[in-house]
Amino acid sequence: MGRKGSPRSPQAEGGSRAASPPSSSPPSPLWALPEELLLLICSYLDAQALGRLGQVCRRLRFLSSRDLLWRRIARGCLNSGFTQLGTDLLMPWMELDGEYLYLSQAENIQAYQLCPGGTGLQRHPQAIFSGHQEDVCRFVLVNSHIVSGGGDGNIVLHKIHGSYSVKFSAHEQEVNCVDFQGGLIVSGSRDRTAKVWSLSTGRVGQCLHTVQTEDRVWSIAISPLLSSFVTGTACCGHTSPLRIWDLESGQLLTCLGTDFHRGAGVLDVFYETPSLLLSCGYDTYIRYWDIRTSTRKCVQEWEEPHDSALYCIRSDKNHMIASGSSYYGVVRLWDKRQTRCLQSFHLSSPTSSPVYCLRFSTTHLYAALASALHVLDFTAP
Repeated sequence: MGRKGSPRSPQAEGGSRAASPPSSSPPSPLWALPEELLLLICSYLDAQALGRLGQVCRRLRFLSSRDLLWRRIARGCLNSGFTQLGTDLLMPWMELDGEYLYLSQAENIQAYQLCPGGTGLQRHPQAIFSGHQEDVCRFVLVNSHIVSGGGDGNIVLHKIHGSYSVKFSAHEQEVNCVDFQGGLIVSGSRDRTAKVWSLSTGRVGQCLHTVQTEDRVWSIAISPLLSSFVTGTACCGHTSPLRIWDLESGQLLTCLGTDFHRGAGVLDVFYETPSLLLSCGYDTYIRYWDIRTSTRKCVQEWEEPHDSALYCIRSDKNHMIASGSSYYGVVRLWDKRQTRCLQSFHLSSPTSSPVYCLRFSTTHLYAALASALHVLDFTAP
């Protein structure tokens, strides 16, 4: 028989001692550094360099696979390619106000003047509102004020006509949704809480109530009566994803619905009146609630015909509803007096994208996708 080969060293095997030098050599000074500093060093590497680093040894593989390092890279890859306005957008949100459209772009909110006839936007923004260190998740525009929640856990308040702005730390994780009415802000977060904030003089940014929702909060809205607010959550537990809370005390008032399936999270909610509410989400249904008649069952519902999750919803507070789907940029128009979709638009896009946000008037509809901002002109022949 031939001579047996000598055993391979742990370094060659990539074993647990691969990162350690031979016993005859002094230990590498690299491992004398605290983990926080090692992570900081690794944060300057791109995806390819991190992958190569992880092939050196098991210890470096463990270090280079930390979520903290890959989260930034993943966000940079998510839905990139929105270049129509000169920069990429990640999960954009927007609001219409007269002749202006406000659009979130990364950590900023930019105000664009609409072209004559509303068929497009001026190429350069008229104003830029900043303050977040990470992407703006959602924002609202009320009474010439912009209130935004960001991935940095902060809430920022801007006055449109002036330099006044306020920023305060709101949640431990991303602020997924906000609303603002009557001098109060409500916010919902991935940290499974909803909070009520004061904007009264001398109490700006003071938390009045913290509601433990026991689930990630995706959507939130204050009732027009300013007496309560509704939260839409991820539906990962055993409670209804739609719950109404007292605005003054923070106590639970009621749950809407009883037959939600696990994972049927509510991504958008919209009050038409103090008692009429629209909701949509992952279970592919638009639901119309009348809390005067029943909180256990909605009064009407419409199913997305292609079984797609519904990311956003809006209504003209009369008969018309517009919804945005999760695939191929599909926008659908619904008439409450009918059971089926009235009209659908498959918005062109290089890749499949959700409709993250939409707004519409009697003449135009604006839809924000990952790759473009689309304008539908209802007046065109």
